[in-house]
Amino acid sequence: MTGIRRLAQHLDISIGTVSRALNGRPDVNEETRKRVLEAAAELGYVPNQSGRSLRQGTTNIIGFMMQTGAEITGQGDTFFMSVFDGVQTVFARHHLDLVALLCSSQEDPDDYLRRVVARGFADGLILSATQRHDPRLEFLAKRKIPFATLGRSLTDVGQPWLDLDFEGMAQTAIDRLVARGHRRIAVTRPHDDVNLGYIFVDQAASALAAHGLSLDPDLVFRSTPNEAGGYQIAHDLLSKKDRPTAILLVNETIAIGFYRGLSEAGLKPGRDIAVIGRHSPQTHFLSPSLTGFELSRRDLGIALAEALLATMPPFSHFYPNAELRTIWREELIEGESDAFMLPHG
Repeated sequence: MTGIRRLAQHLDISIGTVSRALNGRPDVNEETRKRVLEAAAELGYVPNQSGRSLRQGTTNIIGFMMQTGAEITGQGDTFFMSVFDGVQTVFARHHLDLVALLCSSQEDPDDYLRRVVARGFADGLILSATQRHDPRLEFLAKRKIPFATLGRSLTDVGQPWLDLDFEGMAQTAIDRLVARGHRRIAVTRPHDDVNLGYIFVDQAASALAAHGLSLDPDLVFRSTPNEAGGYQIAHDLLSKKDRPTAILLVNETIAIGFYRGLSEAGLKPGRDIAVIGRHSPQTHFLSPSLTGFELSRRDLGIALAEALLATMPPFSHFYPNAELRTIWREELIEGESDAFMLPHG
């Protein structure tokens, strides 16, 4: 690899001229620019990105913070991989790079974020796993760091966000199950204070109330969002004396463990209990087929990236019509897992 000094010596012109030619500055004539570009390709010139970033005061990096650990991501979380693909599709248009910031489940997310910001290696951030009350948002807003969130929070500092339509999922699923005769309907929520759990359970309760029913607090099952969490939910559900006849699974990964727990007890979704969940690439292999909600994670990532860049001055003019706050709807795909029906009355 050749540096800019060696390239200038080879061409016998000044380093300043070479730099301006490489950066497309208008004060370099076309013949000189062509010579510089051809020589750069011939000699394998690679620009010093660190030095360029230092001069420009930018890094051209956007960080995406997510939490990791077996109790969170289970045996393989494909959700974020697909989202990342959509995000980087947008960033590539502007020569920006996406960096995943992996916060261990053993570390405090607030401390982790403060350390990331102190290093100053990213021009903007995307946060996931938003909490009911999330001090990370106020921290970034006070420091005027551009950021967006995948998820809503009661902590609102005006940042762009995208969130899944947990209200719509709960409403659609409850209406469907009540229409099939179910009255004792269980719901799941994450084990921690993540905001989506509150949204999902509150809407499920409201939907049941509209049908003259109530959500039994004893039928709200908390679990880690992974296969083991779903397995534990099955055991907890089966231990109830007055078992529910239907259940809504809020996380796409827990369906696999839930199916396994039912199978070990000799029960079958769609025959002994109605199950509605959310689809992942793995759930498509479940039998009986899962009735669940599905979305394009890649498209979600594209919209999230565009919302963030719409708030960053160097890129905002590219996205004048970007939606800065969006509830992302999911489509219900009918399967066999909720075929179990009860007589009305």
